[in-house]
Amino acid sequence: MNDDKTERPVKTANQRGAARLAAVQALYQMDVGGTGVLEIVAEYEAHRLGQELDGATYLKADAGWFRSIVSGVVRDQTRLDPLIAAALQDDWALSRLDSTVRAILRAGVFEITDRKDVPVAVIVTEYVEIAQAFFDDDEPKLVNAVLDRIAKQVRGDTKK
Repeated sequence: MNDDKTERPVKTANQRGAARLAAVQALYQMDVGGTGVLEIVAEYEAHRLGQELDGATYLKADAGWFRSIVSGVVRDQTRLDPLIAAALQDDWALSRLDSTVRAILRAGVFEITDRKDVPVAVIVTEYVEIAQAFFDDDEPKLVNAVLDRIAKQVRGDTKK
């Protein structure tokens, strides 16, 4: 039987990728709900990472990686936000970005600046894929452009 539709292969998530997605979700939840870092990390570790909640099974994630991203973003937000703001268009304020995009950028910039053991290409690709999971329009392109600009600034002219 020949199927006219070409199906995209299902990509199995690695544990760091799942941790990145969970970190973005947690950062978003903290941003809109005002939840504290200790409370959100405990909630995700107990009820979400690799667990079933309301009929949905969450991917098994690297809990240490998740904690590192969430706590690092919270700890370093006053350093990360100016980097992001400087990489945006001149007339676009960080506060005008969608909360999910802000969470994606903060997590990505944290990894670029603090996880020098992870190649820029891996970081940018993973966070663009997260953006694509939430948005169909220009947001993934924005995430790609901003993370790329910051990577060049922070890590030099590294190849993606």
